Amino acid sequence: MRTTTFRTAVAVAALMAGAQAAQALDEITVAYFLEWPMPFEYAKVMGTYEQEMGVKINWRSFDTGTAMSAAMASGDVQIAVSQGVPPFVVATSAGQDLQAVDVAVSYAENDNCVVRTDLEITKDNAAELAGKKVAVPIGTAAHYGFLKQMSHFGVDISTMEIVDMAPPDAAAAFAQGSLDMACGWGGALRRMLESGNVLLTGAEKEELGILVFDVTSVPASFAAEQPELLSKFLKVTADANAMWNEGSKQAEMLPVIAQDAGMDETATADTMATFVFPSAEDQLSAKWLGGGAQEFMKGVADVFVQAGSVPAALDSYDNAVNVAPLSSAAGM
Repeated sequence: MRTTTFRTAVAVAALMAGAQAAQALDEITVAYFLEWPMPFEYAKVMGTYEQEMGVKINWRSFDTGTAMSAAMASGDVQIAVSQGVPPFVVATSAGQDLQAVDVAVSYAENDNCVVRTDLEITKDNAAELAGKKVAVPIGTAAHYGFLKQMSHFGVDISTMEIVDMAPPDAAAAFAQGSLDMACGWGGALRRMLESGNVLLTGAEKEELGILVFDVTSVPASFAAEQPELLSKFLKVTADANAMWNEGSKQAEMLPVIAQDAGMDETATADTMATFVFPSAEDQLSAKWLGGGAQEFMKGVADVFVQAGSVPAALDSYDNAVNVAPLSSAAGM
């Protein structure tokens, strides 16, 4: 009995220590992308997250999802908004204990590869891409889309000169004529399109199984230690998405989102018109976090293994998805 009592006391002490640690957390850092306009930015600017969560939030912008993974691995970032599935898969496949906790946005039209116009290469003569120089942000959604498209067109990527480059840098090099092809998203993609053309539209990519969506990701330890705080974050995000999707507040939200994203209102409106922000209910369905996302992650991992981008894939990505925080948020 003494042993049992002692063990119970230790367990209670551990729980109390965990609770005290949770209460002691007074600020967090959240990663996001500039030139990637989303409804959450309205709540960000309005201070809604801090009001609802009761903590100070340090918002930190990133250029790629791979950099987000590194920042979470170092403990510098607790939540990453709109991390691409491929960089998330690369990190989890390598053993980083990250969890996807919601579907941030779906955007088949807003992530693509662009070929220089003067090359006159389209989907009808894409084989001519062999031997060309292409900028690809390795380990991202754009990288996955590039690999799938080249496979579809029968282009041997070993013949290409592939340069790992962040989309903003690639857009500048592409405009200068230093690249034959560049892959990216958001504002960088729009700038690339000023000098080139895509091979496949978003709809055509989806027909090939090239889904393009981002997740909100967190270190598993943060999800375990701060479940209520995380659920409150997801609740504010879901409410902002619902406000945007409803439509009547878009005129009020647009200029705020545009300024925070570092874009003009026209570009912001054009970009967001290609975005889909699923409701919490939709996200918890079989199409997304109820199974579809996990299956897609496995497919992405297998493609990356074949391309030599990651050494091995996990047998399953079920443990890389945690629906508990979003389920809790939906009930708030």
